[in-house]
Amino acid sequence: MCSSTPEGNYPFLGWQAVITPDHGGVYRLSVRAKDNVGTGRYGAWKVVDFAVHSGAGPVGRWHFSEADGVAIDSSAANGTIGHSATLVGGATRDDRGRRGLITHDAQGIPLEAPVTDRGLSLNGTTAYAQTSAPVLDTRSAFTLSAWVRLDRNDVFGTVLAQHGPDGSPFAFRYSNTFKTWYFGMLKTDGSAYMGQTAVSPAQTKVWTHLAGTYDPAKKELKFYVNGQPQSGAATIEGSLRSTEPLQFGRMQNGASSYTYYFPGSIDEVAVWQRTLTANEISDEARLAVSDGFNGVELVANWSADQGSGSSVPDTASGYGRSLTLAGGASLDGEAIVLDGVDDAATTAGPVVDDTGSFTVTALASLDGDKLAAKNIGYTGQVLGQRTADGSAWGLWYELTGKQTVLDEDTFEEKTVPVGFWRFGRLNADGTFSAVTSDESALVDGMVRLTGVFDAQAGTTGTISLYLGYMQNGEPRAFTAKAGSGDFAVGKGFTAGAWRHFLPGQVAEVRLWAGAMADGQQIEETVGD
Repeated sequence: MCSSTPEGNYPFLGWQAVITPDHGGVYRLSVRAKDNVGTGRYGAWKVVDFAVHSGAGPVGRWHFSEADGVAIDSSAANGTIGHSATLVGGATRDDRGRRGLITHDAQGIPLEAPVTDRGLSLNGTTAYAQTSAPVLDTRSAFTLSAWVRLDRNDVFGTVLAQHGPDGSPFAFRYSNTFKTWYFGMLKTDGSAYMGQTAVSPAQTKVWTHLAGTYDPAKKELKFYVNGQPQSGAATIEGSLRSTEPLQFGRMQNGASSYTYYFPGSIDEVAVWQRTLTANEISDEARLAVSDGFNGVELVANWSADQGSGSSVPDTASGYGRSLTLAGGASLDGEAIVLDGVDDAATTAGPVVDDTGSFTVTALASLDGDKLAAKNIGYTGQVLGQRTADGSAWGLWYELTGKQTVLDEDTFEEKTVPVGFWRFGRLNADGTFSAVTSDESALVDGMVRLTGVFDAQAGTTGTISLYLGYMQNGEPRAFTAKAGSGDFAVGKGFTAGAWRHFLPGQVAEVRLWAGAMADGQQIEETVGD
């Protein structure tokens, strides 16, 4: 592009671009010139560092982590009270906060004693929290963000609302009409809400992140679930005035009555008086609690040594699901024993929101003799979550070959299996999209397997596989499917039926809502 400068009228030949950073921080611009009339050689690099100011912070943020009393607005500065929220009508705090067990401070330094996060628990009929005054000016641009856990899906449930003379200018809730999450703006004539629904049906008893932005100047509404946009921006006429306190878990219906009480948990709420960028929404959904550590909430913990009969209870997470053994699966005091024919253990799912970030780990051992009798290409699933027609995701073993070796005990030749661990999704046609272990899988010995789905990485999310706390392979792009059926140990669901039965033992299974940041967090949180 050619232009001229006023000073001296010297012509300038070059390239111009407009780049708008969507995060605050220090950026580095590297440029160099190229001779385009002579040799075509490049000149020396010139580097310029420049700082980009972060956008205005939230005008309200509530963790609901206090022991009792009001929920403190942590966005308030200089010791001011801000918009604290009062818990009313049976609203309580429980020990199932979305940040989970907090082990490090904001700088990543270990705490002397870990802290169990708390969250807002609501009964769906009378319980709610509210501020003492309006927090948002709904005639200006704003953003809403919250973690939610729905206990039932047969009633409407409001996450946030702020009433005005014509009603709440926005709807941010579970819709019993659409059976999923909804964000909309009240039309300027007050006749109806117009907005967007989530792409997938809302799942009960799992943590889900919701965020919505609205810019009245552009008449632009955007809705995000688990950090992912649900569709393109919608053009909606809104921006009605709101004059009442911000409500957590209910909305006003008329002058004095309230409705749509939320049945479940709400946590980590934040609101801004501006529209956040998609990357900023993604950061909120990642829920980093300190340097190098993401907030992960343990939602299932099954240890076979706690089981008896045909059941393995979850006595540690606080979410109370039990695994039920079937098909002849048994307990030997240390592990669930699986024959590779029809044995398994299941619980009603989903256990985690499959479209959101999660971490899963298992301590498993393969039966070498039974695997050696299988055909090459056989797959045995350690654990996984199913959808209506197949696998949402799973950890499994694939037999890729066999070797003849000398048995060190009998000094006779024997056939041993050769195969690899995989984390991803088995498809009905026998194909898969997965991350694979670097080396052939150990048989006849316990192995720690950990899979991570980071819904905020890339455009659709990525999956990663760890053996112990060592990452195997590179993160792989992964498109999530919403789970709707059983979570199973020892088998996988593909092509409309349960298949892929695993011969071996599974001593432990744990799942967290949230993606662990790296091998260090896995080493410290998962352990050996």
